Amino acid sequence: MAGIPHDHYEPTSRGEKWLYKRLPIAGLLYDTLMIPTPKNLNWMWIWGIVLTFCLALQIITGIVLVMHYTPHVDYAFASVEHIMRNVNGGHFIRYLHMNGASLFFVAVYAHIFRGLYYGSYKAPREITWIIGMLIYLLMMGTAFMGYVLPWGQMSFWGATVITGLFGAIPFIGEPIQTWLLGGPAVDNATLNRFFSLHYLLPFVIAALVAVHIWAFHTTGNNNPTGVEVRRTSKAEAAKDTVPFWPYFVIKDLFALGIILIVFFAIVGFMPNYLGHPDNYIEANPLATPAHIVPEWYFLPFYAILRAFTADVWIVMAANWITGGIVDAKFFGVLAMFGAIAVMALAPWLDTSSVRSGRYRPMFKWWFALLVLDFFVLMWAGAMPAEGIYGVISLIASAYWFAYFLVILPLLGVIEKPLPQPATIEEDFAAHYDAKTGGTHTIVKPAE
Repeated sequence: MAGIPHDHYEPTSRGEKWLYKRLPIAGLLYDTLMIPTPKNLNWMWIWGIVLTFCLALQIITGIVLVMHYTPHVDYAFASVEHIMRNVNGGHFIRYLHMNGASLFFVAVYAHIFRGLYYGSYKAPREITWIIGMLIYLLMMGTAFMGYVLPWGQMSFWGATVITGLFGAIPFIGEPIQTWLLGGPAVDNATLNRFFSLHYLLPFVIAALVAVHIWAFHTTGNNNPTGVEVRRTSKAEAAKDTVPFWPYFVIKDLFALGIILIVFFAIVGFMPNYLGHPDNYIEANPLATPAHIVPEWYFLPFYAILRAFTADVWIVMAANWITGGIVDAKFFGVLAMFGAIAVMALAPWLDTSSVRSGRYRPMFKWWFALLVLDFFVLMWAGAMPAEGIYGVISLIASAYWFAYFLVILPLLGVIEKPLPQPATIEEDFAAHYDAKTGGTHTIVKPAE
């Protein structure tokens, strides 16, 4: 698909012309800042700049922390304490890094659910969506390995539990687990591997973010209506869009400022609120914590992992069909990764011809249940894997898969959507008039 017609960078001075012929970086920056952006974007489109800020924050604070960290089982915990107690501003840098990870995941979950609601995964943006899901997977891997580095009790036992999942894969699981650990158990080789990957992966994420931005700059931004920008001429495109600078840059910076007020309040006054107290106890392979839990952003998928026990009928059926290859542990691993895979497959599972959930009355209710289901899974993942919590996890897991694999395809067939505006300009005019009580003239496109 051709890009949205707009004015491109034209060098004026001799210096600009000389540089542009050899390295058109100024043109790239200009086209990025001045890209035509649908003028009806709402406040759910502010998470991109929050994610960009978080990535930069994590890389910068991570580099500073690495200067004082020792990736060795005998010294890792003490080096973190050294950062907290002796390094100038070390406690602040570490708390920024710790809570920056949480803000990163708050923003990415808001970004993902906004995309699911407004249909940002639909053609022609499937590749953009897939790249986004790859970024999310790398974020999870980076965050998990980072959680191991302080070498506290939750770090050690979390690594033991999660790496143990790979051992559940039939035939190849144990070699993969041994390679990942660097030996038969979580030890110094594991810590070194995780430290190396934790340092490397953010730069891979940054590269994928650049590709992600490049992809939607090619297809154009989605918007709350799901109606595409008119591309037949520059004049018509201008009626649906405004330049990203200054309009949305200022809006995004204002939203980022509000979010950072809350973020720095948490960093300053309650930095350990989202952490686990057991991680301030040095790792001890001989003392198992009473309740091993991951960080909050892993809890929904941790609940799915634990939900499928040996007495669940679908697990028993899979075990019988495969002759015992797919046991409860392996089924849980498949379900956990499958819960992410079905999100990635949303462009092909959603059969509706209408992109935005704004015009899909039945979809709104099922999507609201999905959001609630996500929080239920998060809560259940933090609870002990016993009694009623296991039942709740199983029901919530079943709905998660049912939404993507059953409900989403069926809604496209049975749902009657509401009328959509013909153009972005028409939608913008309707909202503008409703808020101001005025009238906004709509220029009809030429036949």
